[in-house]
Amino acid sequence: MKNKYYEKEKSSAASYSGEKQDNPCNKLLKAVCGSDVLHYDKWSETKAYRGIGAARAKKWLSNIVPADVLNRSLKRAVNSIMTLSEGGIFYRKFPDNIDSPNYGDRWGRLANYIEINNRAIAKMNGNRCSDGIISTIKLLSAIPPSAKSWANCIILSQIFPNIYGDGYNKLPHEENSIYGIKLNSGYSENIIANSIISKISPEDQLRAFNDLAHFRGIKTGFRMVISEDQLKIARPYQEDEWFRWWKKEHEELFIEECTKLFNLGFEAMFIDSAKHIGGYDLGNYTGVGALPDYRQMQHILHEIRRRTGKTTLSFVGEKSSDDFERYRKMGLTAGTSFVSVDNFDTVKEWSDKLKYSRDYAPGAEVSNDNDEGGRTYEQRLSRIRTCLFAFTYPSDKLPSFMQTEDLFPLRYDTNTHHLMMCNPSYSTDGTPESHWENLFAKDDGRYYNHQVGELFAYALSL
Repeated sequence: MKNKYYEKEKSSAASYSGEKQDNPCNKLLKAVCGSDVLHYDKWSETKAYRGIGAARAKKWLSNIVPADVLNRSLKRAVNSIMTLSEGGIFYRKFPDNIDSPNYGDRWGRLANYIEINNRAIAKMNGNRCSDGIISTIKLLSAIPPSAKSWANCIILSQIFPNIYGDGYNKLPHEENSIYGIKLNSGYSENIIANSIISKISPEDQLRAFNDLAHFRGIKTGFRMVISEDQLKIARPYQEDEWFRWWKKEHEELFIEECTKLFNLGFEAMFIDSAKHIGGYDLGNYTGVGALPDYRQMQHILHEIRRRTGKTTLSFVGEKSSDDFERYRKMGLTAGTSFVSVDNFDTVKEWSDKLKYSRDYAPGAEVSNDNDEGGRTYEQRLSRIRTCLFAFTYPSDKLPSFMQTEDLFPLRYDTNTHHLMMCNPSYSTDGTPESHWENLFAKDDGRYYNHQVGELFAYALSL
């Protein structure tokens, strides 16, 4: 479904100026590179992996480490995306009116959710952190596209400012948690390229990312926290205010902030601590502060769907997978950590048992945001294989969940959870290029990424 608000906004701006307005991607290219004219990228063509059989037209970069693409310019990144076009058409300018790949209203029930920590791959320049959305655009060509029967969906770890230290990196073990966020304060300085906001707004930077991901055949979403002591509200000329679910004004602000993001082209929201909404199983709750009650969350999800006018939204609940009906009736589409993904046959059995549940299904994880490392490459590859192939028919597949590290292994002395809790730079000379080079595993990480690429190549035709 087209974003009516966005279409109205574009047409109003065009009629006011009397000129055709650039689409967000071309705006971003002009702001960063000075030109939006694109060129065929031979390097990407030589590095491209292809789907097997009927999926041969689906292409992405594999046998790489992230520095291979993060060190490239934005223009070359978009050139790469155009060169890998599934339709085989090379566009000299990024086209207007890009729609999200169409997998129906219930696409989220089958999707592979891949969380990308866009703060960790942001531009670390000295002690400053910025441009995470541009780094994520650069990584897009290395994310496998969606399969015939289900979508791949990128979940961005950060959109809103984090409470402490936003816009800065800190020492490797100095806390700078991504789980504490500030509403009513725009978007994170870690993510937005503030140096160009006179030329392109933060909203259009996010729209450009979504358009480019959709062109790649990938859906997009974002992580959202709901523990009230992990949320603050910014007030002009006043101290920040702690969020409280019992305040209707705060609930309304939460709904509006999420609605704005969906109106920028996102279609999924990963809800942190969703299992415990309404006081459920609080003995295992590790968040900080009260959660919304059950009916309140039903209302929130209903209102977001109503206000966006979108029937395709997917709401994914962390650990919301042991009382299927409870979470389905809440309005969720999928839940994580349902069954041991190390047992292929067990996951396949559950995909068969749940094949008639089309609105909601629990899923299988390769890893989650609490992963502290230690898993071998072989274990990760086995888990990816199970997530991509453990079913009788592709239409019965369970949703799956992966982290950046499951596609691009991190260096030996860090892990997914550490990078959620802290924001270190691994640069040896203060430059972003050195950070990107040293954040990830090197030769062994490259070979592992090749093995991941082979698994996806066989899955894309299903």
